[in-house]
Amino acid sequence: MAIKRVVIAGMGFGGLSAAKELAGHGLEVVMVDRHNYHLFQPLLYQVATAGLEQESIAYPVRALARRWQGAAFRLGEVAGVDLAGRQLLLAAGALSYDYLVLAAGSRTNFFGMESIERHAFDLKSLADAEGLRNHILTLFERACREPDPARRAALLTFVVVGGGPTGVEFAGALRELTVHVLSRDYPEVLTAETRIILVEAAQSLLTAMPPELREYALARLRTMGVEVRLETRVTGADSEHVMFHDGTVIESHTLFWSAGVAAADLADRLGVPQAGGGRVKVSPDLSLEGHPEVFVIGDMAHLVQDGTPLPMMAPVAAQQGRHAAHAILARERGEETQPFRYHDKGAMATIGRSAAVAVSHGLKFRGYLAWLIWLLLHLYYLIGFRNRLLVLMNWAYYYFSHERQVRLITGEDRKTE
Repeated sequence: MAIKRVVIAGMGFGGLSAAKELAGHGLEVVMVDRHNYHLFQPLLYQVATAGLEQESIAYPVRALARRWQGAAFRLGEVAGVDLAGRQLLLAAGALSYDYLVLAAGSRTNFFGMESIERHAFDLKSLADAEGLRNHILTLFERACREPDPARRAALLTFVVVGGGPTGVEFAGALRELTVHVLSRDYPEVLTAETRIILVEAAQSLLTAMPPELREYALARLRTMGVEVRLETRVTGADSEHVMFHDGTVIESHTLFWSAGVAAADLADRLGVPQAGGGRVKVSPDLSLEGHPEVFVIGDMAHLVQDGTPLPMMAPVAAQQGRHAAHAILARERGEETQPFRYHDKGAMATIGRSAAVAVSHGLKFRGYLAWLIWLLLHLYYLIGFRNRLLVLMNWAYYYFSHERQVRLITGEDRKTE
């Protein structure tokens, strides 16, 4: 009897969880991704703000595959899926499957605003993080020699859009970078000259958090010197300006966008029903209607639980990856698959050094204790002992010295000049 092949497209949290669960069960597990590494996206903002090296938050997939029985990796760009022919279409050819797990993740959602998409930075890849770090450092280099006060102010004004965890964490980290590190590297630039503006369309930051934690996060950011503008929408941008819904314009060379995500482009090419954000509608067991051998998980999947679509977050993807793997194994045993149920273990966000907010199982944490919980959990979920050690050493070094080592301008910056 031929060994069944399971193809997993995407090596994010969902795809990796599925592969780990399927390994060693007599199946051929083929992992496919455009990159040869798993990226720990929650810490990308620390690469962008010179806190961590790129390599410390990435881990080679082949190193995992060689430890997992029956697993293999194939580097490739996914072009589409032939559902009828049971083939995953790659740029370099087709890969047949008996089961398919689609875990291609998400892309940044600019809500059709082309000027923002053209001029804003986002954080979805190592290249994005490196490019943003280059941009920030290069702006300080330019500000040192800029004689015109207005142009100098524009160079040192950073607009961050989105009051979710990514926006809050990036704004806090950027403020600490400018106050504690770049102020010493660039004595020509006064700390007071640097502006970081966090913009949120809702009435509060971190809307998924309890009210008292939202208020703490807002107060903490403002105490740090971050300007927070609530109930404010960005409507356009060019290379030197950011436009707002009320007609006001801020001169700035940096717009960071974390205000929305949508399903990866692959979802549009499947030819199946989609929901908001381009997410693929799935059956309760995460399979495609009419194609029980195909599972869609993570940010690509649209599944309503308790009247609300499940959020596009790493914990959801990881749990769905494990569920899809168990569903495949159940099918192989001739058993019925079970509906997926997400178990929310909580949420958290760090707000600079020694401060964070966290909620888990009805318990609320803030300040130093929440920050310690955030540190420990992120270290736990990082893959690889070396990566955990490097990240821990970097965090400890920064905690005691207020110094960040990765202040390198390493490539061309397409948006700075």
